[in-house]
Amino acid sequence: MIRTTLGIAFAVFLLGAPAAYAANATMEEAMAEKVLGKDDAPVTMVEYSSLGCPHCANFHRETLPQIKKTYIDTGKVRLVFHDFPFGGVALAAHMLARCAAPKRFFGFIEVLFRSQAQWAQSNNPRAALLQVARLGGMSEKDFEACLTNEPLMNSIRGGADAANKELGVESTPTFFINGTKVSGARPFADFQDVIEKALK
Repeated sequence: MIRTTLGIAFAVFLLGAPAAYAANATMEEAMAEKVLGKDDAPVTMVEYSSLGCPHCANFHRETLPQIKKTYIDTGKVRLVFHDFPFGGVALAAHMLARCAAPKRFFGFIEVLFRSQAQWAQSNNPRAALLQVARLGGMSEKDFEACLTNEPLMNSIRGGADAANKELGVESTPTFFINGTKVSGARPFADFQDVIEKALK
């Protein structure tokens, strides 16, 4: 579990220190498209990711901040995040992120990626995920309600199955930049090359 002062401070910094526990997102809110960037951005970058995937975590730690600064924050790229969990623990993590208040979704994603080693490799991943959820302002009752939400679970699984069958997504992370498929956590320069071509 995340027990260090640094881990707690980091999680609170990303998610905001909640004054009180907030109720889980509605099903409609939970399954709404999760987007970073402006709706009218000329380039759309679609990401299929598993929260339990080390390569995905590396992309979010090392490469996404550069993409965000150069392209998303400047209105050139719109990033759409899609769940593609491998295994039950990763699925649970994706469910928790979806249950968070909509404005905290990407904060949850970042904390889950940065604490991945603690919960994904834990002997008690449920307890480790509960710690993350509590830091994000989720009560234990809402945590349990989230992880037993079968419609949410089925929706996430269904989306991943559709991506596999219809788009050929087989591994994570997989990206589509204005339709061009990019596989793997590649360096920023590789994404920059594809994005610049799309902008032209």
